[in-house]
Amino acid sequence: MKNHVILALSLCTVAMFTACKSQESAYRQAYEKARAQEQNKTTQTVTIAPQPQEQVTPVATQPVYNDDATPVRTIQGGVTVVNGEPLKAFSVVVGSFVNQTNAEGQMSSLRSRGMAARVVKTNETISGHTGWYRVVASSFDTKGEAVQSRNTLIGMYPGAWILGR
Repeated sequence: MKNHVILALSLCTVAMFTACKSQESAYRQAYEKARAQEQNKTTQTVTIAPQPQEQVTPVATQPVYNDDATPVRTIQGGVTVVNGEPLKAFSVVVGSFVNQTNAEGQMSSLRSRGMAARVVKTNETISGHTGWYRVVASSFDTKGEAVQSRNTLIGMYPGAWILGR
């Protein structure tokens, strides 16, 4: 009886190995077919006809101010340049900080974008803090130039304002 059991197990084992081999080859064939289809997709050339150019009329998304109506702030007691070139008659202020390090960080960011930014210190007392550091993005001789620069910067710095001396 023991021989019959061993013979039956041997036949089952042989049947299993031959069955796996046929399934493996079927999977292999399916894989090769899918891979061939994928390669055919990547080698196909698609031609796209150019679309006619639409003429787009730019729309002002930021308020544009007439340089005569734009308010100019002054700071009582004046300002002292802490880092950067001296100020001209009109400057565009984009940041106010109690901490000088934070102001210089924003100044560095502006300088990396090609602006002649500088940090100035005031003796103002606002919200219980005295000695604010203002970040000036640009400085000009005329109000019109300052307004134009502020209008450009106001998208990135919504609170930008003009400082007059």
